Amino acid sequence: MKRALAEKESGSGTDQKLKAVSAGQAAGQVSNELDKVIHERMRLGIVSALAANEKLSFSDLKTLLNASDGNVSAHARKLEDAGYIVCEKSFSGRMPLTEYSITDQGRAALQKYLDHMEALISAVRDVQS
Repeated sequence: MKRALAEKESGSGTDQKLKAVSAGQAAGQVSNELDKVIHERMRLGIVSALAANEKLSFSDLKTLLNASDGNVSAHARKLEDAGYIVCEKSFSGRMPLTEYSITDQGRAALQKYLDHMEALISAVRDVQS
């Protein structure tokens, strides 16, 4: 009796448990739908940087992300394979120049990823309210 009254007064009890279960289900669903290509930290950094810039050179990405040559190269290749970015190789004078830009598919994938993350954040905040 005391427990039921305490739960009723605090507004928690079953309602809080249901919110927690609901948020957990929403989080699980959102997590399962996350784009695993973009979700990796370095690839998310590359796609985000390219979404904010028309083009970035390999050196620019390396500096922005504080990453090694191999790290940028490997992650950029995965994004290229997914069709999210394109790589253009040319020369600037006699020096090779590698530049990347985001594709429409990459921009759409990033937007979908951000929407999923916002839904996850919202579900968790609803439980805390």
